[in-house]
Amino acid sequence: MNLRDLIADTVRTLWAHKLRTFLTMFGIAWGIISITLMVAATEGLRAGLKRNNETFGKDVMIFFAGRTSTQAGGMRAGRLIRFSDIDYLPVGAQSPSCRYVMPELGNTVPLRSRYNTGDLAVVGSLPPFAEVRSIGIAEGRFYSDDDNDNAQRVAFIGSDSKTQLFSGRSAIGETIWLANIPYSIIGVMKPKDQNSSYDGQDVRKIYIPYNAMIRDFPNLPPAPAHTADRLLVVPKSLAEHQACEREVRAALGLLHNFDPKDEEAAAVWDTIKGAQANALIMDGMEYFMGAVGIVTLFLGGLGVMNVMLVAVRERTREIGVRKALGATRRAILGQFFTESLIIVFLSGGIGMTIAYGFCGFVDLFPMPQVFAGMLPNWQSGVLSFVLLGVVAVLSAIYPARRAASIDPIEALRFESGG
Repeated sequence: MNLRDLIADTVRTLWAHKLRTFLTMFGIAWGIISITLMVAATEGLRAGLKRNNETFGKDVMIFFAGRTSTQAGGMRAGRLIRFSDIDYLPVGAQSPSCRYVMPELGNTVPLRSRYNTGDLAVVGSLPPFAEVRSIGIAEGRFYSDDDNDNAQRVAFIGSDSKTQLFSGRSAIGETIWLANIPYSIIGVMKPKDQNSSYDGQDVRKIYIPYNAMIRDFPNLPPAPAHTADRLLVVPKSLAEHQACEREVRAALGLLHNFDPKDEEAAAVWDTIKGAQANALIMDGMEYFMGAVGIVTLFLGGLGVMNVMLVAVRERTREIGVRKALGATRRAILGQFFTESLIIVFLSGGIGMTIAYGFCGFVDLFPMPQVFAGMLPNWQSGVLSFVLLGVVAVLSAIYPARRAASIDPIEALRFESGG
């Protein structure tokens, strides 16, 4: 029997049992669709959460001064810790695993432009602040090391701040007065959706060089003079994350006489740990959903096996005639094995086409901030085809071997339905 005859015979057999064949093919196709869509949805959620988290900051740890909870260095517990405005220098020098150790100081300041007034948060830090806190540049530039070293009175303004102060006008080169001190605007921030904050939305702030901030707008009483609000720390790599945190804690403990293990003395908002926790949750969801799809796929394989067993029974006399005319066991085995493979791979191809088509259709619509769309990856495609091959082989072996083992004399005596 050539390939053309084999395919035609397979189609006739499947058509004779249309409902059972449809249900079997549906089971296989649904298994492929389930695996692909579940993995694509999980990957879309993973990418969306990562993107959303990075609107706040990329791999950053924020250290906040707190109160000691233990005695250390002869000092009592419950002592209030204050970071000084120059702590970042010795801490950075003693933290080789850290890429950045930056101070941040922020205060609400009355301000005005030629067109409007307001009370907005003014924030001072070092130039890498824009990179670390995902401050995108729409126009102009962020302040530079030279601006900070010379305490230049230049300002980079948030997108909402620009709208409030200048409406639809251009802001670059304009002057704003922060508590009656003139600052020249050098840049405007891109709008962004921010999912979290410790001191307000970034788009509603004014950013100035750190040295200008501590000179013009330091913390006022009752806060001590020459203090910073917090430290922003970025490790050199994710592998050095924990080492970086330990080094910063040790340096701060040495500067302020507290036990580095005292987490209340220097609390940390660790976006890296948050991202790792999200990744674990996403991995768990992906494994669970993939397992559901795999079970569905193997159940579909049982359906294929059932259809082929029925085909073997109903074609027993045909098999007997073919064997009596000289057909070998290998030829009979190959025919039924091929029929099973055709059913499985045809069903899988249909399922894959539907799944990828649905992903593309969904991605045509606007997505929420925390969902990046349906993102099927090549790994899920390879996994689906590997599993499909396994299901095809397993569902084909038993019916094919049963057909090949039929005795031709007994087959010729067989009455269908008997």
